[in-house]
Amino acid sequence: MRSSGLPKLIATDLDGTLVRSDETVSEFTRAVLERVKAAGIHVVGATGRGPRLTELVRFDIPAADFLVMGGGSRVLDLRDPAHPVILRDERLDGTVLADVLARLERELGTLSVLIEAGDHHEAPLWGDADPNWRYDAVEARVRAECLTGPVIKGFARHPSCDVDDVLATAQRIIPPDMATVTQAGLGYIEICPPGVDKASGLAFVATALGIDPGDVLVFGDMPNDLPMFRWAGFGRVAVANAHPHLRAIADEITLTNDEDGVAVHLDAMLKL
Repeated sequence: MRSSGLPKLIATDLDGTLVRSDETVSEFTRAVLERVKAAGIHVVGATGRGPRLTELVRFDIPAADFLVMGGGSRVLDLRDPAHPVILRDERLDGTVLADVLARLERELGTLSVLIEAGDHHEAPLWGDADPNWRYDAVEARVRAECLTGPVIKGFARHPSCDVDDVLATAQRIIPPDMATVTQAGLGYIEICPPGVDKASGLAFVATALGIDPGDVLVFGDMPNDLPMFRWAGFGRVAVANAHPHLRAIADEITLTNDEDGVAVHLDAMLKL
């Protein structure tokens, strides 16, 4: 059950949760988040988007004091917007990712793979050009060339298996101390450094602010939000379009992302 009163921090996923299907954030949502901030509640954007998309994230959630990006690997303190401070920057060794991919392909067959390594503005992903990747630029590269150094994360897609089935296989055969594996609704599993998820990223924020997880309210829609749903103690709210696994552990279900479900929930909370 959701706690009474007001949280000290709210953290929300972006794509599929705060951001609508047309890739916009409504003025109503922006205004409500500013009211949340004015009420003394810290606002955090918690997203799978990597550091190369920092400016886009800041545009979509300008009220945020902190950003948890890359599924937890990059944490930014934006309390001084002109001088962001990196609180966390975790990478996965390329040789480890190569081993993870080899294990998966022995089990599942050939995968379409993308590598996120660059963190400068709009840096392209590297790897297999794939029409199923519709989100941002891809620079075609041989896989071995992509894995010579540390990476932010890897993406992998099976040509015929459902992404949840691929994820279940990956979580069965990849030890958690080797890599964290999840999926964010893009049709690909995501392979992140061990110990990296949205909960561990939010823990850096909570430590910086001296806030207990019991005072954190979270919003999400996909399996990569599960760790922060398990971690936050004030409340866990899924949008109506959320994945069944997230809906199953949510305290409440709000309206869909296209109906500004996060903002509607927060607006009602501020009026109590």
